[in-house]
Amino acid sequence: SVIEHNAVDAGHHVVQFYETDAELIAGAGGYLADGAHAGAVAIVIATEAHRKAFEGYLRDADVDIAAGTVVSLDAAATLALFTRDGGVDGDAFFEVIGSLVRAAAATGRPVCAYGEMVALLWEAGDVIAAIELETLWNELATEVPFSLYCAYRTESVAGHEHADALQQVRHLHDAAVSAPPLETTWRFAAEVSAPAAARRLLTDTLRPAGYDGDLLDDARLLISELAANAVVHARSPFTVSVHSRNSTLRILVRDESRVVPTVREVSSETAPSGRGMQLVATLATRWGVDLTSDGKVVWAELGR
Repeated sequence: SVIEHNAVDAGHHVVQFYETDAELIAGAGGYLADGAHAGAVAIVIATEAHRKAFEGYLRDADVDIAAGTVVSLDAAATLALFTRDGGVDGDAFFEVIGSLVRAAAATGRPVCAYGEMVALLWEAGDVIAAIELETLWNELATEVPFSLYCAYRTESVAGHEHADALQQVRHLHDAAVSAPPLETTWRFAAEVSAPAAARRLLTDTLRPAGYDGDLLDDARLLISELAANAVVHARSPFTVSVHSRNSTLRILVRDESRVVPTVREVSSETAPSGRGMQLVATLATRWGVDLTSDGKVVWAELGR
């Protein structure tokens, strides 16, 4: 079965297969935030990059991570405490992870855990060890109540050679989780400061959701150009909408002009204008213009 992150009940062991970090942070981050808001102790065992992304997500969700609500551990360092010669030491697992979960449960609060140690094992080629670890998590759940959210990068589990092992992984979980799409809209006046404001809002929205590097830089350039086009050429109030689903980020700018922008050839590198839509066409995987009864929507997509 497939469920949303906010439908993970106490005692459930669920898995998310994700293509981008943004999908992971939205799904697992939402699960952790929901748990923290419900009074649970959130245990995060992840890579350093993901731990930082989760911390940003939780802060933005008004979770006080300094108040003992969140316990954060490095996945590789924690995994090293109970793996021996390429295998998982069950006794050491119950000593390390069991003690951690029991201590959290002893507070009398619910416990929601997120872990990607199984993913590290899988990506290192230790598929059997990953399945052993998933099984040990289930055994621990028979002793102390907690919910557990696991995640695997889709590309690491793809391929016919992994089909049987992947089936075992699915069988060891109660359900798969679909990450919620990112959807937000802002409205701006036709002012010269609007493109910069739109760029800041986009950055503040995407960075906690796991977007970074070239993809975030390209998104910032796209929204700047599309917003500037609305201010300079449409000269009307406009709205910016951002949608993220699966591996596609879609940026839409709606204004009150029905004049369709075009990609123009710029004859000189020193020309003061004319490069906006040319840049959009270069950066976007797809872009287009949809006319409406009261104006138009210019949209552009970025993907991985």
